[in-house]
Amino acid sequence: MFEVSGHNYIAGARSAQGSTTLQSHDARTGEALPYHFHQATVDEVNAAAEAAATAYPIFRQLSAARRAQFLDAIATELDALDDTFIALVCQETALPAGRIQGERARTSGQMRLFATMLRRGDFYGARIDRALPDRQPLPRPDLRQYRTGLGPVAVFGASNFPLAFSTAGGDTASALAAGCPVVFKAHSGHMATADYVTDAITRAARKTGMPEGIFSLLYGSVGEALVKHPAIQAVGFTGSLRGGRTLCDMAAARPQPIPVFAEMSSINPVVLMPDALKVRGDKIAADLSASVVLGAGQFCTNPGLVLGIRSPEFSAFLERFSALMSAQPAQTMLNSGALKSYCHGLDNLHTHPGITHLAGAAQQGNQAQPQVFKANVSLLINGDELLQEEVFGPTTLIVEVADHAELLQALHGLRGQLTATLMVEDSDVATLGDILPLLEQKVGRVLFNGYPTGVEVCDAVVHGGPYPATSDSRGTSVGTLAIDRFLRPVCYQNCPDSLLPDALKNANPLSIARLVDGVSCRDAL
Repeated sequence: MFEVSGHNYIAGARSAQGSTTLQSHDARTGEALPYHFHQATVDEVNAAAEAAATAYPIFRQLSAARRAQFLDAIATELDALDDTFIALVCQETALPAGRIQGERARTSGQMRLFATMLRRGDFYGARIDRALPDRQPLPRPDLRQYRTGLGPVAVFGASNFPLAFSTAGGDTASALAAGCPVVFKAHSGHMATADYVTDAITRAARKTGMPEGIFSLLYGSVGEALVKHPAIQAVGFTGSLRGGRTLCDMAAARPQPIPVFAEMSSINPVVLMPDALKVRGDKIAADLSASVVLGAGQFCTNPGLVLGIRSPEFSAFLERFSALMSAQPAQTMLNSGALKSYCHGLDNLHTHPGITHLAGAAQQGNQAQPQVFKANVSLLINGDELLQEEVFGPTTLIVEVADHAELLQALHGLRGQLTATLMVEDSDVATLGDILPLLEQKVGRVLFNGYPTGVEVCDAVVHGGPYPATSDSRGTSVGTLAIDRFLRPVCYQNCPDSLLPDALKNANPLSIARLVDGVSCRDAL
């Protein structure tokens, strides 16, 4: 049996005050696993939030190099988790071992990426406008700005990425990089996994001398108490539109409103341009079907909508794509709740008068059957809500348009998305002059001749988008720009040099690039 305590983790100590217990389940069989978890009480939520508030002034003032050391140590601890851990995650999520091993590498890799960014120092956004005492008609004071952490952050674990978007995932990594302690709410679908990863984070914190309270883990229905706690200054969330909106509304109703960075809902349109279908329609059909069913369709970037202009080539593509999707095997989803939600989404599509079922075996048993539907373009143009709802699972909708003008109308009808994909040949590029600017207003990432289910973790990537893809389109939950969500600017006016943070001191002890009097430089002043 795995060593899982089932206790909440508050400021490095285990706590089990509550009498209500939750149980982990085998995702494939539905059988209860021998791990019980104590739902956190209100007192435990308070203790975790207050411990984070106590740790915050100490943690945020540690050097970026010290925080980088902590993130590197977390990465090392994650990489050291053995095969028993991998087997446990597979058991809780029904995801294959290869996927979990890859996700662990991504999770430790993004910790190291944030550590590299901290050492680089550009996250400070340091700006200095030196005094101009002789300026007329009024002198200018010395003004210096940098960015610092907001404060304790509540992070909610995602169901579909038990590692990369959960306990030590991107929200946690970016918050810790910003100098913000984290209070983490475990997802009910992989509580034992969260226990293991929290142990790893705690070991790393102790080895690197981090303050107590820098990370806490809570189980159960604690979302409202956590978001409303006055010590919490921001929220990171990945999940459903309904869940994200609920958290946003709670945060906005606080006496002191706080930002919620929620990734919620996206159908990720794929636009098939005519010449691309002429040249490689069969390959697009094969690759697209593989993308739709990847991981049982349980990716936030799963291609849930495909648009193409009516033509013989589009008809041939549709026939081929439907046949390939019909041949795809059923897959086990993350948990029974995910399957129930998937079946509900399919029922809505089946009963809609403007939507036709094209391919896929009837849904039965405890596995998700891949499906293809075709919708009348008028539904998209006229804002039919069902076409905009994400069906989380291995299914997609086809929309056929009459011509380029109708394609533009259909794209105008889209709500905000994480991604949009354009399948093009060089000869199609000249027709994109009005499409690409429109997509820029609709999505966070525009792909050319790729598939959205791969999200690179790097400096340039954007994993965000206009509502309802996210609650705030100015941020990203993947890549180093994610740190921006948990930073705020502070300006010092005529401050003595000895009192300035290192990022703004005349000597530039950090040797970082700074904007000085409008010019980027690394020199001392």
